[in-house]
Amino acid sequence: MENYIAIHNLKDSIASCEALGLSKCFKAYSQFCNGEYILEIGFNPNSGYTYIALDNGITICSMLGNDVEYLIVSFMDGEESFFQSYEQAINQ
Repeated sequence: MENYIAIHNLKDSIASCEALGLSKCFKAYSQFCNGEYILEIGFNPNSGYTYIALDNGITICSMLGNDVEYLIVSFMDGEESFFQSYEQAINQ
């Protein structure tokens, strides 16, 4: 069986802002997180974020093609914290 990563909630054709956002997420991954295990890649239609969720608890995300943010969700209360850099998120 081959290993692969499915992209969730994206159709056969995606909007340009979603494609741009996903490309920014992959660029950030390659620059700062290369080698981190990827849990999931996708698009959240409720929030407008494309994302790459990492095993270390950080999600790289971009809303509608805007600059990348780094999201951490508290397992205790579900509170979301956004950071402007991977370094800030990893130090949290």
